[in-house]
Amino acid sequence: MTADMEIICVGNELLIGKTLNTNAQWLSKQATLLGVVVKRVTVVSDDVAEIAAATQEALKRKPQFIITTGGLGPTFDDKTLEGVAKALNRKLEVNPEALSMVKEKYEAYATELHKQTVELTQPRIKMATLPEKTQPIRNPVGTAPAVQARIDGTTLIVLPGVPKEMEAIFEESVAPMLKQASGNKVFHERSIYADNIMESGLAPLIDKVMQDNAGVYVKSHPKGEENKPHIEIHLSTMVTDAEKPEEKLQKAITQLSSLIEKAGGKVFTNENRT
Repeated sequence: MTADMEIICVGNELLIGKTLNTNAQWLSKQATLLGVVVKRVTVVSDDVAEIAAATQEALKRKPQFIITTGGLGPTFDDKTLEGVAKALNRKLEVNPEALSMVKEKYEAYATELHKQTVELTQPRIKMATLPEKTQPIRNPVGTAPAVQARIDGTTLIVLPGVPKEMEAIFEESVAPMLKQASGNKVFHERSIYADNIMESGLAPLIDKVMQDNAGVYVKSHPKGEENKPHIEIHLSTMVTDAEKPEEKLQKAITQLSSLIEKAGGKVFTNENRT
């Protein structure tokens, strides 16, 4: 069975269009390459009730993994852990291990700045205040620890929103979990490009190829204009190496290319039509 995942991104800046949601794109790509199917991406505001509702809704669908990003910092609008605690019906408490991680980071910063003392202010302690019965995950780049919890077969992982921190934690601690869950499955993809055929004419050809090539997904992406069609056709499969994914893709590409050319279209192997 294929491992699956949902992503919940937290932040008003995403909803008002101030910040491009690169975290969702990066996480989706990395999870897919690791053989995990991303089923849904949800974006919510910095609101405890919204975060809790999105988390509860995701948990009801019982994915193997839920990853959230954003809202773990020391400021008033960092409310993700409060929302997760509400979703799980758990209290927030200072986690000694997380507090040690935060203290260690600030001590390192103090050493760099040649300061003698480190004060654990309330905003700093806030980053170590986690829902009960959850575990902190080391942040190799920033200060706020990530958080992990296991709920009825779902692993919930709460990551910071700063891209460098999110990516570093993912690569160090999360990617190994996803790889183990996906087993030997790997994601392979290829693209070809077609001219002189409209997407409406391409549609039945794609249907035919997908029927004849089980496990290969084909998606068209128009890049030209209606009267001058230029279409990228993306083919992908997620199987084990033993199932020869490259051969599966090449077989589908050969069949589709032949069908397109018979329909009067032209097929190219790259965007530059060479």
